[in-house]
Amino acid sequence: MIDGLEIIRHPRARRARLSIDPASGRARLVLPKRAALKQALAWAEEKADWIAEQRARLPRPQPFVPDAVVMVADEPVTIAWTPGSRRTVVRDGAILSLSGPVETIARRVEAWLKRTALDLLDQETAEYAAKAGVSVTQVAIGDARGRWGSCASSGVIRYSWRLILAPGFVRRATVAHEVAHRVHMNHAPAFHALVADLYGEDPTPARVWLRTHGAALHWVGRSS
Repeated sequence: MIDGLEIIRHPRARRARLSIDPASGRARLVLPKRAALKQALAWAEEKADWIAEQRARLPRPQPFVPDAVVMVADEPVTIAWTPGSRRTVVRDGAILSLSGPVETIARRVEAWLKRTALDLLDQETAEYAAKAGVSVTQVAIGDARGRWGSCASSGVIRYSWRLILAPGFVRRATVAHEVAHRVHMNHAPAFHALVADLYGEDPTPARVWLRTHGAALHWVGRSS
């Protein structure tokens, strides 16, 4: 059995299709609704070498460990752990210092990054919302693999906290995109024109960056 194989039956699938999720490394087998599972699994097993090759090309994990360098809003920050009982994570310039149990470093650094991301995204959302003349009822963060932001009709905008790891121009273009949805809940030409107006320039390079490098952001903080 292929390690981590996810099986999905899709009503519009016409044949078996095998792919690798670039954000998780999981193998995904998509099947037509009535396809025979046994034969499909045997076919997938025959693709074991291909799966191994694809996984070998994935981004490398970048765990949150002492001396690791993390990009935070365009600035490199080094995780500095020292013996002691202080659990609070404190940033001093380019240093992110903490002590406490070594086994909790990753969890505490991620929590700090999430707080930092929420503060910055909340601020930038407010700026673009004021420019667009719209209201945003709440800004929230999550860790969805399939999207970097979403805007609900209720006015709640949710972002991936991992945008704090991306270049600033990518983060801001994403914020402009979601705020523009408060005016246009679609992707019509008027929507894209508003995104460009709010952002102040063509957001295409930001979209290209996410398509090219976005999967690697999901490997930051992972140990395997």
